[in-house]
Amino acid sequence: MIVCRPLLHRQEKDPPHVEPMAEEISTQREFPCVKCGADLLFTPGTTALTCPYCGQENQIPVEPERVEESDYSATLAELAAGEELHETLAVRCSSCAAESSLPPNVTADKCPFCGAPIVALAASRKLIRPGYLLPFHVTREQAMESFRCWIASRWFAPSSLHRNAEAGTLSGIYMPAWTYNCDTDSDYTGQRGDDYWDTKTYHAIVNGRTVTRTRQVRKTRWTSVSGQVQNAFADLLVRASDSLPEEHFHALEPWDLRNLVGYRDEFLAGFVCESYQIDLPAGFEHARQDMEEPIRNTVRRDIGGDHQQIDTVSTRYSNITFKHILLPLWLSAYRYHDITYRFMVNARTGEVRGERPYSFWKITLLISAILSVIAVIVLLANMNR
Repeated sequence: MIVCRPLLHRQEKDPPHVEPMAEEISTQREFPCVKCGADLLFTPGTTALTCPYCGQENQIPVEPERVEESDYSATLAELAAGEELHETLAVRCSSCAAESSLPPNVTADKCPFCGAPIVALAASRKLIRPGYLLPFHVTREQAMESFRCWIASRWFAPSSLHRNAEAGTLSGIYMPAWTYNCDTDSDYTGQRGDDYWDTKTYHAIVNGRTVTRTRQVRKTRWTSVSGQVQNAFADLLVRASDSLPEEHFHALEPWDLRNLVGYRDEFLAGFVCESYQIDLPAGFEHARQDMEEPIRNTVRRDIGGDHQQIDTVSTRYSNITFKHILLPLWLSAYRYHDITYRFMVNARTGEVRGERPYSFWKITLLISAILSVIAVIVLLANMNR
């Protein structure tokens, strides 16, 4: 979602200190229960790790902290020098190219994005460590109930889709994303159109006689203009993965970014964390595209008049900052006739989006029923006549 608002008090900050990281940013780190030794899992809607066997809870120390932006230019310089990176193991799906991680001691599984089988032939990658995340709030049971309600509302879905809804194949996934703040200065040239009314004389035939009359005609006077406008963009959200189509990613909005918490491995316990595929510079290119239309709208307002034509716009970008964040969602990926369909739940708000196939037979039966009703109506009408 694009948020365009003035940034009144922006201060330059030093690049955040990156602590050395021994574990991978994934579910590879284990948190054993102090009572029974089983792996603790993060409980959505809480700030605690819970043992699925004995119920032991371990609170995650979450302290209120100010969400800080990272300097874009400084980070790019550090990336070029090999800094600001940590090493992680990414498992790549050969079907949809999603990069994620497997739980500890698991060597084979299904890709949560497309349902294809994947084997743990992991490759080491150096990545920017996430700074913040939104913890899971919607539970698996709540997401599953949303799935069932959504399925029940799909009239033309095949029966196999209903069976899949009962299979409980929902995966909890943290998706990577970038947010960008940016100030822009744009020089433009264009045309301003101001409407005015002109009196036009014409002849008309009235009662067989030619009479002269007048009418008002609206015309537009165009004037060449140029100028400069400024915009301030905050929290431009850009997906950092190609695994989920962009239209689905934005369909799950809004995300409550004001509730971001600092990254901790504990929040990932029991979930899959995808590695980003769209890097920091590529993400900013997407953000620039998102800025284009708001900038052009500002230019139109600055031109004024009744009509505007924009000829050229040249924009400079400054004070660029960013955050690397993780967003939670529940995802069900299944195949029907060798086509992958997805069902998604925003694990913060419960917003639901989904793909599903259409049943040819159900649609055919509906069309047949409609045609039968029309035929009966026509027959009754003919009988009455």
